[in-house]
Amino acid sequence: MRLLLPLLLLPAAAAAAQAPSPAAPPGEPAVERRVPGIRPDLPPPEPPTDNPGAVPPPEAWPADHLPVPDRWRILDSLEAWKIPYFRDVLGVRRQRALDPYNQNVLKGDKPLPGTTDWFLLLGAISDTVVEPRSFPIPVGIQTSERPGELDVFGRTQSTVVAQTLLVSASLFQGSTLFKPVEQELKAALALQFNHVRVPERRVLRVAPSLPPERSDAFVGVQELFYDRHLRDVSDRYDFDSVRIGIQPFTADFRGFLFQDNPLGIRLFGTRDDNRVQYNLAAFVRLEKDTNSGLNALLRPLRRDYVLAANLYRQDLPFPALTSQLVVLWNLNREAGDIQVDTNGFPVRPALIGNLRGRDYDAVYLGANADGRIGRLNLTASAYLLLGEERNSVFTGERALIRAGFLAAEPSMDFDWVRLRGSLLFATGDGDPFDDTHHGFDAVFENPLFAGADTSYWIRQTIPFAGGGRAVAVNGRNGILNALRSSKEQGQSNFVNPGTILLGAGADLDLTPTLRLSGNANHLRFHCTAVLETLRQQGGIAPAIGYDLSTAAVWRPFMHQNIVVRGSAAMLVPGRGFRQLFVAENRAKRFASVLLNLVLSY
Repeated sequence: MRLLLPLLLLPAAAAAAQAPSPAAPPGEPAVERRVPGIRPDLPPPEPPTDNPGAVPPPEAWPADHLPVPDRWRILDSLEAWKIPYFRDVLGVRRQRALDPYNQNVLKGDKPLPGTTDWFLLLGAISDTVVEPRSFPIPVGIQTSERPGELDVFGRTQSTVVAQTLLVSASLFQGSTLFKPVEQELKAALALQFNHVRVPERRVLRVAPSLPPERSDAFVGVQELFYDRHLRDVSDRYDFDSVRIGIQPFTADFRGFLFQDNPLGIRLFGTRDDNRVQYNLAAFVRLEKDTNSGLNALLRPLRRDYVLAANLYRQDLPFPALTSQLVVLWNLNREAGDIQVDTNGFPVRPALIGNLRGRDYDAVYLGANADGRIGRLNLTASAYLLLGEERNSVFTGERALIRAGFLAAEPSMDFDWVRLRGSLLFATGDGDPFDDTHHGFDAVFENPLFAGADTSYWIRQTIPFAGGGRAVAVNGRNGILNALRSSKEQGQSNFVNPGTILLGAGADLDLTPTLRLSGNANHLRFHCTAVLETLRQQGGIAPAIGYDLSTAAVWRPFMHQNIVVRGSAAMLVPGRGFRQLFVAENRAKRFASVLLNLVLSY
């Protein structure tokens, strides 16, 4: 709206400026009239900018309009903050370095001084988390926090406090109003401080002599890339570009398969007036810091490679529904790699089964959809996993990988209420000793599904005590029951019990600033043969239990610069979970509370 009025007035002003002065009556001297609105005391207009392609061709504009090559000179020329209408009605203010709501050089609204098409974009995000929680915690093998305590599981209460500061800087060339950037250099660093307190020893660190609390800090390089525009392929700015370096990548809409900030090269672009988008990428995964999950750039690269290709098509097969095809090949060559995390726990190979290192090739063939069909909103994903593993977890022999995954989340809006349903099925392995593995596992999941990190099961990690050492049933911010040593540092495991989820939820937009959400999910293992083998315990039921959660999100200024979030979740264990993790005279319910404050500039 701030630029709309000047643009509407521009054609009339231009026409008036070009019109000749009316001729004087016969016998009277000619009078030179000044066109209204023109002030001769103002400095002359700046020369035209050398910004090829910034102004669309003449046929793209109506005959009574005059295009301009940029979006910032109008208000600058008018000194709009001095004009009552602009100042009082449209809220235009003089530029200030720390003002993120008006034109500002530091946030890419205007070019850098002395340039016409180079921009600087600075950003900072503060993310504060306070999280009291309870989950099954095994008692230390060598010693206990409370002498004389004899049990497999101890007390359950723990607390996590984490403060993350993400700062980013992007230097790019080109006007992005109609076309992609010509080139960009971007860097993003994340600094995290975290403190954890648990009631048992040998949970946070391997040494039993160390107290059951830990404070840690780490700086990670989350983005460091160069982006180059290769060419335009249509007059609507369909394009091809290449990006090299540490960069964010998401294989599908909801982060089911691979969502990470790896090191690599990616060719991407659009076709058919941006209705078709594509990615061709090759990545090598970076080692992660154990306690923060951030990229550890100074550590050796992992021998874990990802080749990915995906293709998006809008309005297929229905208007407003975007379809996507994914092919992803995960080549892992870490059979000879022995890796211990910063807390002293082995993560590669995982201490499960025959304790041997593994190589594997996993090829994921996927189809995804996101959008709506009429009034029905829909997100759906389906994956077929084919591959081969050397040194199988249980037999040490070569084995085929044949697994599948299906997820869908339909929803419908009723004024300020959205009702959701959730369904997820990841196949499990029914015979850990045969030559075919049927357990589905992702490369690096971070799902936005079924309540996301407000869900107890997605947010918390459940240690698989008694069946493996330093192995968890599921990963933090993950939904798959993969029995991995670590989502960040471990390898994928295709001999797992699988996951079944059936849930319902609702989002209530009570005001423009306040949203309430609720979710109820029922969780099950697909197959329990792997659990029974590792635990040497027969008859384990598949029921994990009910995951109940509620959340509130408050945006006091109706934008994302300040977001306050609070959630509470509870797991009501089913029979299978009780058989595995619930000890006598211990908690029969497990809960977590998440308090989160996000500040953005």
